[in-house]
Amino acid sequence: METYRTKVTEGGRVVIPAAIRRQLGLEPGMEVVLDVSEGELRVRSVHRAIEQAQALIRRHVAPDANLSTELIAERRRSARIE
Repeated sequence: METYRTKVTEGGRVVIPAAIRRQLGLEPGMEVVLDVSEGELRVRSVHRAIEQAQALIRRHVAPDANLSTELIAERRRSARIE
């Protein structure tokens, strides 16, 4: 793991070095997700954050479950009741 040093400029801007942008697949204009964990700033692409969220959910859902189908069925039941 390489370590880079940069500065926080006016307006709170931080330049992400090109080598890190390439490694993360970040292109100009892409949105990123920032979070602070144990006093450290993490930068992830939105795509990577979604992948991680999906992996987290998969651990708690049966392999044969179809959450979108279940959600649609639940919404239809609720609509009939209303």
